[in-house]
Parts: sequence; structure tokens; C-alpha cells
Amino acid sequence: MAAAAVVRHRTVEANGISMHVAESGPDGDGAPAVVFLHGFPELWYSWRHQMAHLAARGYRCVAPDLRGYGGTAAPPDVASYSAFHVVGDVVALLDALGIHNKVFVVGHDWGAIIAWYLCLFRPDRVAALVNTSVAFMRHIFVRAAAAAVTPTDYFHRTYGPTYYICRFQEPGVAEKEFSPANAGYLMKRILCNRFTSSAAGDEKPAAADAAEEEPLPPWLTEEDVGHFASEFERTGFTGPINYYRNMDRNWELAAAWADAKVRVPTRFIVGDGDLTYHYPGIQDYIHKGGFEADVPGLESVVVIPGAGHFVQQEKADEVSQHIYDFISKF
Repeated sequence: MAAAAVVRHRTVEANGISMHVAESGPDGDGAPAVVFLHGFPELWYSWRHQMAHLAARGYRCVAPDLRGYGGTAAPPDVASYSAFHVVGDVVALLDALGIHNKVFVVGHDWGAIIAWYLCLFRPDRVAALVNTSVAFMRHIFVRAAAAAVTPTDYFHRTYGPTYYICRFQEPGVAEKEFSPANAGYLMKRILCNRFTSSAAGDEKPAAADAAEEEPLPPWLTEEDVGHFASEFERTGFTGPINYYRNMDRNWELAAAWADAKVRVPTRFIVGDGDLTYHYPGIQDYIHKGGFEADVPGLESVVVIPGAGHFVQQEKADEVSQHIYDFISKF
């Protein structure tokens, strides 16, 4: 694993909000820039290994806390977390940092969703994309037919009303489950893949203390868990959960891109144990032509054995090398 890079932190004004951004590697116009977009419930810190790997190879690494997370502002209005807002944040952040050339984009989970939208809305800002965990799913991201069902209706029909995306829709319900006071327990449970799609747990179950004594996987330390937990204890989880509350809104707003395709050069990486790799029909879509039809820029799909959802942390060296091998071609 690459030695930890020197990470610089600053706050910039972008798209009407204050954004915290972590940077490593060269600072200036000469170096190619890589923008890392994290997922739920994460922070810039999820990319620490990849930032070290690429900074050592001459790349300027830029990893913001997304809107509602960590040191970045969390607007109170649910509608302020639409894909238009968050893509706008990314573009405005690049401008604020003086990055006017095309950038490499790396996304995970919700960061991957934002990256797909970025490549639909503003492909002129992207040199190449490496997305992880969440494939391009047109029926979820874009209203593409008159008879199409909303994303929340789709998940309700497919998984039932207890599915976490369905439960997250009602303000206050998810906040009870994701209490800031339990952030340490929740983050350990989620990062260790002990989280289930039907229960997060607002109160620690009787076996929680015993569960917390289970050893962490080798890729995760108590310090790592503590970094995430301390931020969510401070900020709470409402901002992050608001992304889910905009899924139907994003789907409607993106209707103008109903037949658009992602033509940016793309590599997709997923763990074979990731829940997103086991959605109904997703493996046929990824491997039998549907994915490539929607993403003509798709150059390769990498399935990493033994990896779960947090693939960039679980298999840090492998993912870092796959990113470098791909973007170094451009």
C-alpha cells in the first residue's frame, strides 16, 4: 500500500456553498487532476489510499466532502440535494480551484451516480471516468419512457417497503435510525458489511456490544472508523440521506437526457460481493451488452473477487492500480 500522501485541506466557495476539499500531489496547472467523489455514508477520507497512490505518480488529487457531508455546507432544503445541485458543485469547485482542463473523475456509490450525471450533463469537463460499485442504470437515473416508473416505485415493487431506499424517503424516519449519537456503531457496522438493506438500527440491539468487539477486517482500523464517526457525530446524517430523497426528482429532471449516452472513456470496477452487483438482472446488463450500449465509452469492466461494497478501501492497492493503469493511457 502506498505511503500516506501529504494531504492539504481548505474550504472554498463554490456554487453558493462552502466546500471542504482535501488535496494531495502537485498543486498547479501543470499536473493532470483527478477528482474523487465519495459515496454514502462516507467522506473524502474514503479515497486516502488512491490519493496517495496517484499523488506519488504526479497527479493532482482533489477529494471534496460532497454537499451535506463533513466540512462542506449542508443546506436545509431537501430539494437542494438534486443531481443538478451536486454536479454544479463539482463544476464550480473545479473553477474555484483554477482547474480548467478536463479532469479524470473517480466515483463510488452516490459519488458514482453523480459522476454518471456529470458525464451526461458536462462531458466537456471530463477526460476519462473510473466508476466503482454503481453501474449506469438508465431506468433509475433518467425518465426515459412515458410508462416508466419512478425509482422509488421500482425499489418498492422489487424489494418491498422496508428496503432502505424506500424507508429513507420520509423525513425523520431515517434520522431516527441514523442517530448521530450512534455514529461509531453505525459506521463500524456499515463499513464491515454488517449493515442490511432492511434495518440500520436506531438503537443498539442487545448484541451490539458483542458485535463491536468483533475484530475489524484487516483493511480497516479503529482510527479509520473514528475519523468517519467523529464527523457524523458532529453533522448528523440528514444531508447524506437527502440524496436518496431526490432520486425521483433527479429522474424527472434528467428527462432531457432520456436518449443520451455516456461517451466519456470509462472503466467500471465492482466487487463480486457488492450488493449492487446482485441487483436483479444487473450482471447480464453489465456483461452482455446493455451497459456498453448505454455507455459507448466503456472500455473495461473489472470484477474484483472477495470485495464487498467499499471496494476502494477493501482492495486499496488493486483498485488504485486499476485507476492508474486506465487514466495513464490518456
